[in-house]
Amino acid sequence: MKMDNKIDIRGLDLAMLFGPADSHLRIIEDSFEVKTVIRNDTIKISGDEIKIALAKEIIHEMKQTLGRKGSINLKDVKQLIEIISVDNGQNNELPKEVIHYGRKGAIVARSKGQHTYINIVNNNDIVLSVGPAGTGKTYIAVAFAIAALENSEVDRIVLCRPAVEAGESLGFLPGDLKEKVDPYLTPLYDALGDIMPKSKLKKVLSDGTIEIVPLAYMRGRTLNNAFMILDEAQNATPMQMKMFLTRLGVNSKAIITGDITQVDLPLKTDSGLIQVVKILKGIDGIGFVKLTESDVVRHKLVKDIILAYDKSTRKKTKN
Repeated sequence: MKMDNKIDIRGLDLAMLFGPADSHLRIIEDSFEVKTVIRNDTIKISGDEIKIALAKEIIHEMKQTLGRKGSINLKDVKQLIEIISVDNGQNNELPKEVIHYGRKGAIVARSKGQHTYINIVNNNDIVLSVGPAGTGKTYIAVAFAIAALENSEVDRIVLCRPAVEAGESLGFLPGDLKEKVDPYLTPLYDALGDIMPKSKLKKVLSDGTIEIVPLAYMRGRTLNNAFMILDEAQNATPMQMKMFLTRLGVNSKAIITGDITQVDLPLKTDSGLIQVVKILKGIDGIGFVKLTESDVVRHKLVKDIILAYDKSTRKKTKN
């Protein structure tokens, strides 16, 4: 049976109640197969009668949580969905692979490897993700960071890359720091811009809530309540890798991504990413994930290109 139901939401902080980009409502919709529409001081829920009743109960509990705590985040909403589903004998599975609701909708795992990646991030404070181009290593890391920031789990995001092409020092380049490093950090800006609205992104970049810096500028810092991402980590030296990992402060998380087949370091210089995978293996709280060409989510030809190059490399090695 289908029916409509309405809930009065007058006098509430709707941005806080429903989350960034209405992410709290989106997860309720995904969990109970209902539709929601907000009009003025009312939220209208459409769907199956039983599912509407459950969604209505969850929104009521969300209102109570907001009134009691003064805030509510996505984790709170997920817990309410689990508790109320169990209490009512429902077997609704939360869409656990939804990392964040970005500008283009839900960001979810799109391959078996990405599913593993997401689970490992959810269960570790430091994660090393290795795989070829196009497997979503950086995009998923940035999505996790933005979700943590918007759910008030961290206060800031710091993204960095080794600027190997600029000799890392960047001293010979003209202009201020931003002008010098931006060309080497464009992929990180692209990922952020794909997930966050432009106006909001501009604000958090200007006020320092999100920083994008070359790896060399991480030296001497301790980052508390932060989400740290090191991209293109195959181009970090062993000393740089140790330096980055030891910046981790209280209540912080880090994701390190890279492709060990695309090392651009000078000859006879070891890759810190290759070394760190061996050194840190087995330490509790540090997770490792290896993505492959089967996880490539770009143009269908990208997977074939990666396989062709891998085949060519293996032939050269044998010869």
